[in-house]
Amino acid sequence: QVQLVESGGGLVQPGDSLTLSCTAHGSTFSNYRTAWFRQAPGKEREYVATISGSGASTFTADSVKGRFTTSRDNAKNSVYLRMSSLKPEDTAVYYCAAELGAILSASSRNRANPDRYHYWGQGTQVTVSS
Repeated sequence: QVQLVESGGGLVQPGDSLTLSCTAHGSTFSNYRTAWFRQAPGKEREYVATISGSGASTFTADSVKGRFTTSRDNAKNSVYLRMSSLKPEDTAVYYCAAELGAILSASSRNRANPDRYHYWGQGTQVTVSS
């Protein structure tokens, strides 16, 4: 079992960069594949990116590709989401999620399905506004 805690959210201006962190407690983090999701008011939870347990494999949603990247440091039990060129439409609560099993699914549908992740953080608010 693992507990996840996100941090790093805040209010930024369009075009700014921001890095979110997700720190895990309670288990060997490298055994868990991890994903980032976001949810804007009145919208469904949206997949953002995912990373394998080792960090060697990552996938990013088309909606943020080229602007967002995910990485991890298992020595620090942490996963990161680096966001650049932020837009107002990136405003959302960002969640870190994890599932036991270090290898990412070959199915993009599975990787992006929130039901495939058993462990979730509490979320951190990101607001992009001028």
